[in-house]
Amino acid sequence: MNADNMKMRAQLKDGLLEVKVLISHPMETGRRKDDSDRLIPAHFVQLLTATWNGKIVLEAQWGTGISKNPYLTFYLQGAQVGDIVEVTWHDNLGESATQKIAVTQA
Repeated sequence: MNADNMKMRAQLKDGLLEVKVLISHPMETGRRKDDSDRLIPAHFVQLLTATWNGKIVLEAQWGTGISKNPYLTFYLQGAQVGDIVEVTWHDNLGESATQKIAVTQA
């Protein structure tokens, strides 16, 4: 997978940074069956990390309870226009993606 599978927005609103991330990922649990009654192998994001100007500000360990194409919103204080937010995820099959975005004014 690549960064095209992730859409991000980082906007400063009234001094508070709002970061929104949409990840295109199947998030398969390993318990669902296909039309031929065979189990679909597990394929899910296990670790998501967000940095702000190189400093880790969020680290989440996910499992099979997260839905397909996960959507995440988080907030930070102290950010300025032009700061860099980077989000990286790693899944259970060794795939990963990273995307960087500059903070903009809402």
